[in-house]
Amino acid sequence: MRLGGPMRAVAVLLLVGLTWVLASSILGGDSSSVVKHFFSGTNEEPTAEPKPRRYKCGLSAPCPQKHLAFRLVSGAANVIGPKICLEDKMLVSSVKNNVGRGLNIALVNGVSGELLDTKSFDMWAGDVTDLLKYLRPLHEGTLVFVASFDDPATKMNDEARRLFEELGSTAVKELTFRDSWVFVGAKGIENKSPFEQRMKNSKSSNKYEGWPESLEMDGCIPLRAPLEN
Repeated sequence: MRLGGPMRAVAVLLLVGLTWVLASSILGGDSSSVVKHFFSGTNEEPTAEPKPRRYKCGLSAPCPQKHLAFRLVSGAANVIGPKICLEDKMLVSSVKNNVGRGLNIALVNGVSGELLDTKSFDMWAGDVTDLLKYLRPLHEGTLVFVASFDDPATKMNDEARRLFEELGSTAVKELTFRDSWVFVGAKGIENKSPFEQRMKNSKSSNKYEGWPESLEMDGCIPLRAPLEN
């Protein structure tokens, strides 16, 4: 008995559908969902995983009120420049075209969180006098963010180290050629800064040929109370 036109079309569709289900099952697909899709015409998309919340400067948690979120990244060898992020604003980066070999510094008002200045100092071939003139007149409460790039120490002298120590640094006295260094200090700080990392340049442990690995540090800095007149 021959099938009529409509019946023949239905038979063909059923044959195609069953072939599809069988092929999906053999290749590891979910045959039940395939059958449901074939007969209902619906296509259920998998539920998307919720994206983790992003906080300022990429921190894993938000900072308390009256605190500044920051992230410092030292340069990688002499190729990738450093980054200084504060309150989700990039203060220093290669993209902003304001990085340089040596020490990259951002000065921030410790009461308001306002950016005061950014500057880099070449500690390989530059004049350390420029750095001294920059650090000597800092006002009480000024926050000082530092990220190294390439070489932070060749031109470093005793006065420069002392000025950084007065800002709260403990690592600067041992800082040497091509070390990686990130630091946040403040003019008038009473104790040593908790925000500092140093990676020593060592042939036995360097990640890059001639340089240690890049350092990354983030955290929350409390704003300073306004000075009473």
